[in-house]
Amino acid sequence: MTMTRTGAVWGLHHGDRQVARLTVTGADFPWVQADVECLPAFEEVRSLFVEQEQAFDSEDYDRADVLYDRIRGVLTMTFPGGGPVAEFLLRVYDDGTAGWRWHDEPFEAVGD
Repeated sequence: MTMTRTGAVWGLHHGDRQVARLTVTGADFPWVQADVECLPAFEEVRSLFVEQEQAFDSEDYDRADVLYDRIRGVLTMTFPGGGPVAEFLLRVYDDGTAGWRWHDEPFEAVGD
């Protein structure tokens, strides 16, 4: 798949501003891994990813779920061609890498 080939660049956006470029380094279905190029506007959302990692590190998965909802509420992702990604689960790590899974339709809520 060309979208997950090494070197493909996905976009991360906050409103109408791009906050990061995610350059694919590998994929292990359903996860895609990338190097993250944080743009200046990323600083406005960095704390969400820091909090998310703290929640995972402390095995507070309920808190991690809340942060996933907050991330999805303020950020959008675009495919390498520029089209919108309908649904994604994204983690951005302190080491400048990211991992995500995506779908071209919204994920079903648990219990639906």
